[in-house]
Amino acid sequence: MTKAELYEKAKMLPLLPGVYIIRDKRDEIIYIGKAKRLRTRVSQYFREGVPHDAKVTQMIEHAFTFDVIVCQSEFEALVLEASQIKAHTPKYNILLKDDKGYSYVKITKGEYPRISAALQKDDDGADYIGPFTSSFAVRQMVETAQDSFLLPRCNRRFPEDIGKGRPCLNAHIGKCMALCSGKISKEVYNEAVKGAIQLIRHGKKDILTVLRRRMEEAAERLDFEQAALLRDQIAAVEKVSAGQKVVVDETVEMDVMAFAASGSSSCAAILRYRKGRLADKREFVFKGSTDLDALREEFLPRYYLYGGEIPRRIAVDALPEAAEALEQLLGETRGAKAQLYVPQRGDVAQLVTMAYTNAVERLARESGRTDRGQRLLDETAALLGLEKPPHVIESYDISNWGEGTSVCGMVVFQDGRPLKSGYRRFKMRTVFGTDDFASMAEALSRRAGEYEKGAAGQFGVLPDLILLDGGKGQVSAVKAALAGTALAAVPLFGMVKDDHHRTRAIVTADGGEIAVSMHRGVFTFLSNIQEEVHRFSIEYQRASQKKKSYASSLTAIPGVGPATAKALLVHFKTVTAVREASAEELEQAKGVGAAAARRIFDWFRGGAALDKAPGTGDNEP
Repeated sequence: MTKAELYEKAKMLPLLPGVYIIRDKRDEIIYIGKAKRLRTRVSQYFREGVPHDAKVTQMIEHAFTFDVIVCQSEFEALVLEASQIKAHTPKYNILLKDDKGYSYVKITKGEYPRISAALQKDDDGADYIGPFTSSFAVRQMVETAQDSFLLPRCNRRFPEDIGKGRPCLNAHIGKCMALCSGKISKEVYNEAVKGAIQLIRHGKKDILTVLRRRMEEAAERLDFEQAALLRDQIAAVEKVSAGQKVVVDETVEMDVMAFAASGSSSCAAILRYRKGRLADKREFVFKGSTDLDALREEFLPRYYLYGGEIPRRIAVDALPEAAEALEQLLGETRGAKAQLYVPQRGDVAQLVTMAYTNAVERLARESGRTDRGQRLLDETAALLGLEKPPHVIESYDISNWGEGTSVCGMVVFQDGRPLKSGYRRFKMRTVFGTDDFASMAEALSRRAGEYEKGAAGQFGVLPDLILLDGGKGQVSAVKAALAGTALAAVPLFGMVKDDHHRTRAIVTADGGEIAVSMHRGVFTFLSNIQEEVHRFSIEYQRASQKKKSYASSLTAIPGVGPATAKALLVHFKTVTAVREASAEELEQAKGVGAAAARRIFDWFRGGAALDKAPGTGDNEP
C-alpha cells in the first residue's frame, strides 16, 4: 500500500485506545505502538506535511500495511503493547536488549595480587566477586578499596619492578603505599589486599576496628612503619566514608531520569539512588531520534518492564502521555506502589537537573566523536572519488599456512568504527593450495551470494566500500568475481603496505594507485582497517590450525580417523575432556560406537597416553 492509501485506511480507525502493528512488504512486524485514540495516532504517521524525526521517517518509508487491536482502556493497551513488543522485538522499537550486562571485581593470584574491575569472568585463575549488574557500582567499589588501602593501580609488575624507578605521583600525594619503593613487605601488602577485599564484600563495618587493633599491635612491637601505614589506611577509610554523603532520605529507593536531544540524537540519563546514595548511573543514546515526548513515552515502559529494577519512586523531567496507566502497571509489576512524578522544587528537582546535565554531556561526547568520524569519512570519500562518505566499509584479508589451506577474514567498520557483530569468516571450499587471488575471489563471490539470497545480519547489508588487503591481482580477481552480482557497483579498492607494514597506497579497480601517506587522517584510518582485518584473519587461521592439530593428535589412536576425531572434539570440546571421559561417555559422541569408545578409553589408561599438544587446556577448542 502507498502512503496515501495507508492514510485513508488510518482515517477509518475508531477514536478508541488500542495497539497498532505496522508491517513491511515482507509482512514482518517493524513497529508496535499504543494509542489513546487510534485514528489520531496512526493517521499522523501517513498524513502529508507532518514532520518526523529520522527514525520514524525511516520506519514510515518501510511501512506497507498495519493492523490494530482495539482495547477497553489505555492501561490495557499499554499491557498489550508491552507483551507484543517482547514477543516480536520489532526493528524500530526501543528494545534495550544489549545495554545490560554483568561486572565483577577481579582479584589476581600470585605473591602480589591486584584488584580491578572486570566486565566478564575469564578462566584465568583469578578470583572474582560478583556478578553485579552495575559496572558503575563495581568501579566505585574498586576505587574506594584502592583509595582506602593505598593499593597500587599502575601498570608495574610485582615483584619484578620493585626497586626499579621512582614511585609515581599517587605515592607522593598519599594515594598509594609505594610498593615499588621496596619499603613495603609482601606480608604487609597482602594484609592490605585482604582488608580491601573485606571492605568490598562487607562494607566499612568492623574494618576500622580491625585496622585500629592492628595499628596498636604494630606500635607495641615498635614496627612504626607498619603502624604508620595502618594509620594512613584508617584515615583513608574514614575520608572515603565521610565523602559518601546521603543526598536523599536513607529509606527511599529512587530513580531520577531526564532526557536531552542534540543534533540528530537523544539521550536518556538515569541516576539510581539506594539508601540515600548514588548507586548507579546509566545512559542510553538513540541515533536518529529527537522527539523527546515520543522517546519518553516509549523508553519508560521498555526500561522498567524488561527486567529493570522498579524503585518506589521515579522522578522524571516530564511525564509521558500515558503516565497514569504506566504508574499503575509499574506498581502491579513491582508488587507495591510505584510513584512516577515530576519534582517541582527542592533536592530531588536539583537531581533531575543533574540527570539532564549528564544526558547533555553524553550527547556532547557522542557529537564530538561523530563529528571527527564524519570528517574522516568525508576525507576518505574525497580521496577515493566516492559519491558519498562510506557509512559501511567491509575489508577482507586472506591467511594461509604451509599445507595450502586458506581462510579469509572479513571485518566491518560502521561510521568509522569497528562493528564486531558484523565480522565474518570464510574457509575456502573450492581453492586448494596457496592462491590468494582465487581465495579472495571465492570469499567475495560467496559474500555476494549471501546478500542476493536475502541473508540476515551483516550479509544482508550492502556495503558502501570494499577494501581488500592486497594489490592489483586481488582487485582484478574480485572485480571479475563480482561482475553481474549485487555487489558489482560497490566501490572496490586494494590496500598495499610499505616496508613498515603500514598502508602505502590504495589500488583502484583499473590498477592505478592513490598515495595516502600525505593525508594523515585517512592514512591512519586505512592503516587501522588493514591491521584489524589482518589480525582477524590471522587469529582465525591460528585457531583453525590449532584445532586441526588437536584432531591430528587424536588420530594417533589406532582406529581413530579424522571423522571420529572431529566428532570427539565437537562433543567434548577439548582433548583433555576426551582423555577424562568414561567409555560410556565416549560412546555418546556421534559416530563413536562401543568398540571404538572402549579402544579410546583403554588407550588413555593403558600407558599409551596421548602427548598433550602445546597450549592444550580445558578451554582450548
